[in-house]
Order: sequence, then C-alpha cells, then structure tokens
Amino acid sequence: MDMDEQTYCGNASASDMPPISDAAYDGIIGCGSNEIGDMTFCMGNYITDFMKMMFTMRSHHMLTDVVLEVGNELFHVHKVVLAAGSPYFKAMFTSGLKESEMSRVRLQGVCPSAMAWLVYFMYTGKIRITEVTVCQLLPAATMFQISNVIEACCAFLERQLDPSNAIGIANFAEQHGCSELKQKANQFIERHFTQVCKEEEFLQLTTAELIDLIRKDELNVREERDVYNAVISWVKHDEERRHSRMEHILQEVRCQFLTPRFLTEQMNTCAVLKKVPACREYLAKIFQDLTLHKKPVVRERRPNTPRMIYVAGGYLRHSIGLFEAFNVDDAAWSSLPPLTVPRSGLGAAFLKGLFYAVGGRNTSPGSSYDSDWVDVYNPANELWRPCSPMSTPRHRVGVAVMDGLLYAVGGSSGSEYHKSVECYDPERDTWSSVASMGSARLGVGVAVVNRLLYAVGGFDGARRLATLECYHPEDDRWSARASMHHARSGAVFKVKRGNDCFDDVNDALDKVLRWSDNNNLKLNSNKMKRVKFALPNVRRVSTHINVNSEKVELVESTKFLGVAALNQYIYVVGGYDGTQQLASVERYDTERDVWEHVAPIATARSALSLTVLDNKLYALGGYDGTSFLDIVEVYDKATDTWFAGTQLPSARSGHAAAVCYTHLPAADTAPPPAAPSPARLARRSAAVNATASAAVPPRRHSDDIPTVNNIIGTIAHNART
Repeated sequence: MDMDEQTYCGNASASDMPPISDAAYDGIIGCGSNEIGDMTFCMGNYITDFMKMMFTMRSHHMLTDVVLEVGNELFHVHKVVLAAGSPYFKAMFTSGLKESEMSRVRLQGVCPSAMAWLVYFMYTGKIRITEVTVCQLLPAATMFQISNVIEACCAFLERQLDPSNAIGIANFAEQHGCSELKQKANQFIERHFTQVCKEEEFLQLTTAELIDLIRKDELNVREERDVYNAVISWVKHDEERRHSRMEHILQEVRCQFLTPRFLTEQMNTCAVLKKVPACREYLAKIFQDLTLHKKPVVRERRPNTPRMIYVAGGYLRHSIGLFEAFNVDDAAWSSLPPLTVPRSGLGAAFLKGLFYAVGGRNTSPGSSYDSDWVDVYNPANELWRPCSPMSTPRHRVGVAVMDGLLYAVGGSSGSEYHKSVECYDPERDTWSSVASMGSARLGVGVAVVNRLLYAVGGFDGARRLATLECYHPEDDRWSARASMHHARSGAVFKVKRGNDCFDDVNDALDKVLRWSDNNNLKLNSNKMKRVKFALPNVRRVSTHINVNSEKVELVESTKFLGVAALNQYIYVVGGYDGTQQLASVERYDTERDVWEHVAPIATARSALSLTVLDNKLYALGGYDGTSFLDIVEVYDKATDTWFAGTQLPSARSGHAAAVCYTHLPAADTAPPPAAPSPARLARRSAAVNATASAAVPPRRHSDDIPTVNNIIGTIAHNART
C-alpha cells in the first residue's frame, strides 16, 4: 500500500464506515438525510439481483462448499445460503458439529424432489406447491425449520379444505405440529359436519376419534338427528366389528334433543339398535324423560358460527317488508332480501336452519288484509320461497317450534279472534290442527320449555288477558297455569286528529263522536256503520272516513307483549294494559308455577319483539304510545339489569325476531308447496323474491412457481369475498 492510501485510510472516521450490526442493517430502509452532504441509498433490486447471481453460481457449481446427498441425488450448495435460510443448517454448519468440516453431507428422512424445491426456495424465495408435493414439502420444511415454506404449505392446505379431506388435513397438521392449521381444519369440520359425515374419511375414524368429534358443542347441525344418523352410518360401515361399541358412542349423542316420534321410529325399525338391547333401553329411558317433560341434563349445541338475530317486517305508518340481521359479534346490522309481501303482526321462528315468516297483516294506503301466508328464508342462498298456507289468516299470531314442528297460535282474521292452533311439518309441507286454547288470544305470547308450549296474555275481543295456558303434545290438550300479575296485550286504534288511543270498536265510536261533536261536525248513520265495520275488519275497507270534508284517519297500532323462554323461565316484557304501555317485566317459573317481577325495561312499550341469545334477552323496537321505537335493550339475568344495545336501523313495531345459531347450505328436501290460488298470486305479484347470491370471483392466473405472498394473498382475498 502506498503512502497516499495509508494517509487516506488513516483519516477516515468511524462515521464514514458502513453499519456492521443486523440492527443497523434493518434500519436502512430508505435513503436520504437532512443534510445535503450526507445521503444513504437503498437499492431495491440489489438483493434480488444478488440472489439471482448466487442461484446462477450454484447451478454452475461455482464457489459451492458443500454437497448434500439425498437418496441418489446430489445438491451443490453454499453453506452460507443454507445457514441463512434454515435454522437446522445454521446449527449444522456453525455449532462445531462434524458436518461443519465435511464437504459432503448425507441427509436422511427427506425425498430428493422435496429437497430440490427447498434448495430452490432458499436461493429464490419461490416455491411451487401442489396437492401432491405438499405432502412431501411440509414434513421436509418442518424438519429443516423453514418457517416460510411451512406457512405457505399451511396456507395452501387451508385453501384446499373440503368435506372430503378436512379430517385428513387436521390429522396431517397435528402430525407436523401445525397447530393453527389443525385448529382451522377442525373448525371447518365442525361447521360442515353434515357434509363431512358423508365422506369416506369420517367412516374411517376410530372409535375414540368419533367420540371426540360428536361430543363437541360446536358441531353445526340443524338438529341432533343429524349427529345420530352420522353415528348409525359409521357403525353400518363395519357393522360386524362396530355394533358392540354403539352403547358407548350413543352416550355422546345428545339424545334428549331428539323428538319422541323419531325415537319411537328408531327403536322399532333400526337394525343396529336391535343388535344392542342396551341401546334400545337407553333410548327408551330418554323417551320416557321427554314425555314426562323433564329438564334435559345436557345443553344444546352452540356452533362456532356467526350468531345472528333476524328481524322481519313490522309497522311504521304502514306495513313494511324489511328483513335485517344483527351480528352480535360485530355489533352490526345488515340488510337482507325483503319479505315477499310487507307484513306487520307476523310471527317468526327458526326451524332446521331456516327462517319462517308466518301470517301477519299487509296494511298499505287504501287497503289492508290479514294473511295466511308462510314464507321460508334460506340463509345459505339468501332466497325466500313460499310454503303451504295456514288454514286461516292469522294476524298477531304467536309462533314457536317444538318437536321439529312449527306451531301457529291464536291471532285474528278480521273481526274473528282465534283460539285455534295449528302446526306445520316442514318435511311434508303440511299444516294440521291441534287442540284449541281455552281462550281466544290476539297478540298472544308463546314459548316452549321442556317440550311444553305456553301461551300467555293477549286480547280475546273484549278484554286483555293475564292468563297462561300450557299445551301437552302427548295428550293434545291445554291446561291452565298461574296467571300473570298484570293483564297485557290487545289491539288498539288511534284517531289521528285527536291523537288518543282506545281499546275496542265502541270506544272508537265514542271517540269519533266526541271529536265530531266538539268540532260541530255531523256523522250520518251510514258513515257510522262504515266506521264500525272498518275497525274490526280493516282488510275489506279503507281505514279512514271523511267527515264534512275533514279526514279522520283510524290508524292501527299493533299491541302485543314480548315473550321468550330462558332456561326454566318464561319472560314477559312490556305490553299494553288497556290504559298505557308497560315497562314492567314478569317471569314465570315453569318448575314452581309462580310469577315474579324482575327489573323493568327503561322505556315502556308494546308491540316489541323479544328473543334470547347467549343467555340474554333482547327487547327490540316497539311503540311507546306516541312514537315508534328503534331502541334495543338487553337483559342480563345474572345481574337482573337491562342495558342499551345496538339500535335497530329504523323504528318499527309489530315486527318478528328469531335467533339462528346454525348456518348450513340447506338441502331442499321438502315436497313442492301447493299451488297458491289466483287471488293469492295477485296479492304477491309486486313482491321482490330475493337478491342473487354473490358472484364467485374468477380464478386468477398464477405463475407455475407462485410466491408465498401470492398464495397467502389469494386466500385472504377469497376470505374477504
């Protein structure tokens, strides 16, 4: 070195030297400085070009310093590249092991093709994964601790999840310590159990694996019969060896939620049960407990799916067709395809994963009529379709589900108040009558506890009711139970000019007469008759009259109480007692046959809907005597308190609400519904049936060797859409 060089180097300061620590390297992510004489440049393509040259040099065996021997294949590589890309090789070449001094290393437990792809990845950052190679790549990447490849394999397998392979992927993930992939595969199995149980992988489960699966709370099934049938299919697949294990497996099926009719059918016809008398005895005991209405000793399944409250129809100056869903986890409302016909005073319930809208009234300017319609909504394809109609129109009907049947209780058709009850069988698409209640009930509240149907409150045409009746399906009879502390519910009308509420036709006439007298107006007898006829039977005539050119509008305001069952209790919230809206809340203890008060709601109201989710009551909307409401209050049984929930998107009363835990692609196995009458078709002609299901995004073209980010990005895109 000459003097000039020595002098130059000697004068260099530490700040002129490049960073030498990896922390400093990580910090150089851009270029520039506040001083014009001090600039740092970062060349974005340098690393890429550098690795391309390293790959080229490896291909020509230039400066390679070790040969990997895998099977009959040899891989000439650079130790530094392998050590940088794999903790396994870093430990091999830097920890003083004998391999660090060897120029040729033989590797066991990995196939040549997998090793070729891993070497290619460590030089390029690219790897191609297929359904065939993933089974070789994931074990090899796990062995060499190449986390990027492990993540890519898991992302690929997650994308491939299907009912036919989900169990295999879950087992594969467990074998190789991929806990996140295992969790996602198990979640897929739980959510798609009804499809998974029809596949070969399910039939190949061991007894222990089957029991672990069917005992899960999170199984997403429409009814427990799906789990029972899956177990029977598993046993029949190898009946000779498996039937002896049936007794132990059956204990994990929640047979308390099978219907007595189904249990009877199985005990009489199932060939597997005939080979195992202990199983028949077990089911006979379950049948006895059900018919004696004993409290189940196991809880219902709670699938790990979005928990949704669905709200349909309602009244806001006229009937509305809104259909909306509230996602409890996101605390957000979303709009769904509207009802085929706007309705208020309808009933609703979920049955086998489908939402049923029952009865109600379509009140629109100039006309109003009660409905016998029943429409069913499938959340999987977001479509409505009609079912067979009820035997009679039912407005302000009570609706509940028991033993896989849909019950429609009470209601009205014009001036006729119903005490009749009918039930719908979704498998046959037919309605059949059951025993009538002791009292007619308009705006009745209904709930089911331990296979007993309860009907509470309502309006019988003359007075509001505090009474409670209980329906016994085995005997097809109703029996009286303890009455509420306060009579609730009924129908009222409002004189728009006077802004006063009144209870029945006579009160209505008195109000109209007093209003007309005070304003020196005369009502002739014909108009009086028309008013009298219009009030109880508004579906036949207009709901307003003209008095000496002054318009008196009789606006219906649906009045009923909110009723829902929570554990052994039936809660009754709000309502109308004939003079005012109520804030009080009572609950009925089905085990002790007594009523007791609990904390009242903050806003007195009637015409609300009440539903249960996560052991909490949701009181939605309603009418407070002057205004329609969008408020939601939530009751916590543990603390006996109400708190504000997320408001409805718009105010309404007379709507229906129901909760869905299961979200399945519903197989349309029901027979086609009976053809509706021409008149019925005419009334439906203006309805909007449904929105089209979301379009599937087109498959994107990818390179033969996609990057890991492309794989993960594609999966994220699909998850969002």
